[in-house]
Amino acid sequence: MAPKGKVGGKVGTKGKKQIHDENQDTLKFYCRIILGANAIYAAVNLVLFYNTSTFWTWFFLLFALVVYVGSYKSMSAMAKAAFADDDSLLDGGIDLNMEQGLAEHLKDVILLTAIVQVLSALSSYFWYLWLLAPARALHLLWANFLGPWFSADSQPVPEENEKNDKKQRRQERRQMKRF
Repeated sequence: MAPKGKVGGKVGTKGKKQIHDENQDTLKFYCRIILGANAIYAAVNLVLFYNTSTFWTWFFLLFALVVYVGSYKSMSAMAKAAFADDDSLLDGGIDLNMEQGLAEHLKDVILLTAIVQVLSALSSYFWYLWLLAPARALHLLWANFLGPWFSADSQPVPEENEKNDKKQRRQERRQMKRF
């Protein structure tokens, strides 16, 4: 089955209403993931093993909540729709399911945090997997900004080439006139 928005290999365009509906479904899906991961974490660490709960148990819960709230609020702000006075949809918001968008990275952060949070019910050492997020951020920073900037050739600007070409042609014409 083709991904959403793709028709026969071409990326189709979505209407405002479709974007709005898909954004609402996406936000509901990630809200359920957040609630489910927190329920599992709280049930295991704060109910079953309450006696062995430490400062770090509460710290990691707070950390996860901050990550969830920040990511989810950013996604919901991006998906905020604009309505007219007669309740007609003016703008469906930014498409959260768009490939290579900021929302894709925010969804990845939510999923990574949920997976790490659930796995940490087995061992607190699984929280080290969350270091994949800053590693991915550094990789994106290098691949998209720093790497091309450092490896860019110091070639002359095309305008300078045009000026040099014009000068050379002018000098050739002058020499031709002399002969």
